Amino acid sequence: MNLIKFLGTAGARFVVMKQLRASGGIWFNLDGTIFLVDPGPGSLLRCLSSRPKLNPQELEGIILTHRHLDHSNDINIMIEAMTNGGFKKKGVVFAPRDALENDPVILKHVRQNVERIEILKEKGKYQLGNISFETTKQLKHGVETYGINFRGKTWCISLITDTDYFSDLASYFPGEILIINVVLREDKSSIEHLCLQEAEQIIAQNKPRLAILTHFGMGMVKAKPWEIAEKLSKKLDITVLAARNGMQIDIDRYTK
Repeated sequence: MNLIKFLGTAGARFVVMKQLRASGGIWFNLDGTIFLVDPGPGSLLRCLSSRPKLNPQELEGIILTHRHLDHSNDINIMIEAMTNGGFKKKGVVFAPRDALENDPVILKHVRQNVERIEILKEKGKYQLGNISFETTKQLKHGVETYGINFRGKTWCISLITDTDYFSDLASYFPGEILIINVVLREDKSSIEHLCLQEAEQIIAQNKPRLAILTHFGMGMVKAKPWEIAEKLSKKLDITVLAARNGMQIDIDRYTK
């Protein structure tokens, strides 16, 4: 089965630090390749408490879209878990350069545990097991940040991570399945995150088979994202879901 599992759906510091929603990142099993994107606080715990339990030693790679703590806090312990405490050298870590240099979030002493580390660059192309993926142009988020398009044998999954809106943003994310980080209920010009109206605009323009809203800030949590998703589905005539902690998506339902 090709699946996506949301280990957490928290976005922005207050929802994360209060753990109003979990913040463990997104687990993927695609074309037989298992990997994790953005292991924020609690990622390891969410794997081990999942039903059924997820085994970090099955991971073939970990991807950071950017260095902020709600996306990277558990990267070091997840590397240790992936490599059986460093006793089995394996896996690939993909991260922007600023996650590795100066004030690194990936500690130097755990880097030797993996087979290799690859630097994410603007519009780069990468291979992980049976899948390939490309980064977009650098997004607008204060630190080095990239959206990602994952490509398998018969599908494309697009991930719009944290970013401010810009005019051609939607054009970089062609996937049949579109995952969007929607931190803000209403636009706040001083905060470099997408708001609900901007997410709706992207979904309407790209017309994916499935759009999934996630990474919610306080305003979105209070607004009941599942109700928002239901209204968007009816308005746009596109299946829109609001991710829940532990929600699992069988992507073959939407890509065949």
